[in-house]
Amino acid sequence: MVVVRRATEQDFPAILQIQREAFAEYLNLYEVSAWTTETLESIKLDAKDKALLVAESEGTVVGSVRFWTVAGVCVIRLLSVSPTHQGRGVAKALMKDVERMAVEAHKLYLCTMLRTPRNIGLFLSLGYRPESLLPNHYHKLDLLCMSKYREPSLHSS
Repeated sequence: MVVVRRATEQDFPAILQIQREAFAEYLNLYEVSAWTTETLESIKLDAKDKALLVAESEGTVVGSVRFWTVAGVCVIRLLSVSPTHQGRGVAKALMKDVERMAVEAHKLYLCTMLRTPRNIGLFLSLGYRPESLLPNHYHKLDLLCMSKYREPSLHSS
């Protein structure tokens, strides 16, 4: 069973290791060093203004995600799952908790590498829709940006 919770500083080394392993899969497709060489200092800096979640299986961190909300838009980044735990619902559990926690957001937004059909399929299955293409973006990545809009609240006036 996967349990999602807020990350603590003690989780940061595991988050970085999972990120390295998960993004290493794309080394031959893209320049991914920004994610495979991130440091403890930079994740600590990120944690000051972003929410970090981890997914645990049997007491071991197996996935993570970061997000923050600006002007009603929840920006989701660095969804990473240990290669040994992919395909088991870890990413879906993390995404569901982001959506549950980002209560002030009317829109959820993320970008994924264009040549990653498995990732694109995951986000489509969760209701995200393509919004824009960022060709030759930073690190020469082709990114597909996707979004999901929340239904207007019945309590809004």
